[in-house]
Amino acid sequence: MADPAAGQRAGASNEEVAALAKGGRTNFLGFLLRLVARLPFLYFAGRWYGPEALGRFAYAILVVEFAAQLATLGFRRGLAQLLSECADEAEHRNIVWDAMLAALVASVALGALLMAVPQIMFPNSAINELDRLLPLIIIAIAGTDIALAALAYRYDIGATVRARAIVEPWAISLAAAAFWFYSARDGLILSYVFAMMAAWATAMIPLVRSYGLPREWHVNSGRLFRMARRNLPLAGADAIEWGSRRLDLAVLGLFASPAIVGIYYVAQQVASLPQKLKTSFDPILGPVISRGVAEGRLKDVAAQVAQVGFWVLAAQTGVALALGIPGEAVMGLAGATFVAGTAALGLLLAAEVVASTAVTSEAALVYLAPRRNLLLSLGMIGLQGALSVAFCLVVQRMGWPPILYGVAVGLALVMALAAASLVKALLLARLTGAPVHGWRPALFVAAAGAVVLGYGATFLTEWAELLIGVPVILAVYGWLIWTRGFGPADRELLRSSRKKP
Repeated sequence: MADPAAGQRAGASNEEVAALAKGGRTNFLGFLLRLVARLPFLYFAGRWYGPEALGRFAYAILVVEFAAQLATLGFRRGLAQLLSECADEAEHRNIVWDAMLAALVASVALGALLMAVPQIMFPNSAINELDRLLPLIIIAIAGTDIALAALAYRYDIGATVRARAIVEPWAISLAAAAFWFYSARDGLILSYVFAMMAAWATAMIPLVRSYGLPREWHVNSGRLFRMARRNLPLAGADAIEWGSRRLDLAVLGLFASPAIVGIYYVAQQVASLPQKLKTSFDPILGPVISRGVAEGRLKDVAAQVAQVGFWVLAAQTGVALALGIPGEAVMGLAGATFVAGTAALGLLLAAEVVASTAVTSEAALVYLAPRRNLLLSLGMIGLQGALSVAFCLVVQRMGWPPILYGVAVGLALVMALAAASLVKALLLARLTGAPVHGWRPALFVAAAGAVVLGYGATFLTEWAELLIGVPVILAVYGWLIWTRGFGPADRELLRSSRKKP
């Protein structure tokens, strides 16, 4: 006799895979839009403002975004767990506004600290009054993250695409061009503030429509404190994951000039585009996994992590090859000076590929083993920091060209993320009793084909290399991975979401 519970579990699992695929499709479109929108910003920032102004901007934003990451108090991923544990849909509204209030309090506290000591943001340059006001934007950044997390719990991924892939990158690109006429010194920072405010408004409007304003809501400082304390492991994991992508820039700023930091920042911005492919699944993966963990369906959780892991790996590898093979042409978009950062770009792109297993495994570990995950993350970032400093000291002692400081911190990032991927995947596999990695032989076959064809594109002119070479690399890689690596479940990612009769 058939087991009805088993049938329900299978149905839930199939629906969750479909939800993951739909969310991935929506956010992959967002990634493409973000890619198109980010290139004008890099062009204006590199060619109009120059590497020194870009380096100053990069370091200030590094500090502000780290503070904003702390101010979310782990609710970016922890909110899904809180909501999934509450059966009362009406209470969801108050939980969301509790999280928003807690983040507001943390944002004000951290912003006040940076306003009082602005040298933390601008260690090597003069400070004016506008610089002191920059930390106020922490409120908008943290608020946007929590609003989008709440909307993602209800599978509204379109809000994330609108805020992060359309409004934010286009706003900063257009504002960077406009503010240059006002101030070549402060234009980049002003454009960043404008873009974050625009993204905040874009996230808050659908949040209010979906959840409504708070009703019968009583501020309870004890409850807010308990929520924040419970989320500490998540907050730490989020901060460490974010910090692992910024620690290289922070260490580089200690050894190299602002111009070198500016060149590396452009490489980092290009390499962050494949990273967005992983974060494309975050809004939908968190709610799906939190429900699976709450219901004890650990085999399903492992299957979902492995499925998304392969999707992310396949997409990130293709994009990394398309941006890395014509790396000189890509970096040259920001100006001839930035071509020196091509080697650093290659390492950063490789880092995103090797990191994919760690970050998809962590999506489940933050719910299954939050403290162990936090300790592993601390070990990873400690290893990255130690290697970064050690490699930079080698460059310094050997008297090598300063641009190699960028190669040093990039190499340290690759090694640390590779170690984290291995350890976290092993831990999650042991907890769930099933494999969770997404590596398949077809990835290497598709990558080899793209490299062979892509190498020929490097003999074209710079613009032809970008306009012809990049699409050719993506097309060859995509065809190979589709025919050699994708099975029926994988193809759900690209299948129309229309219901079949």
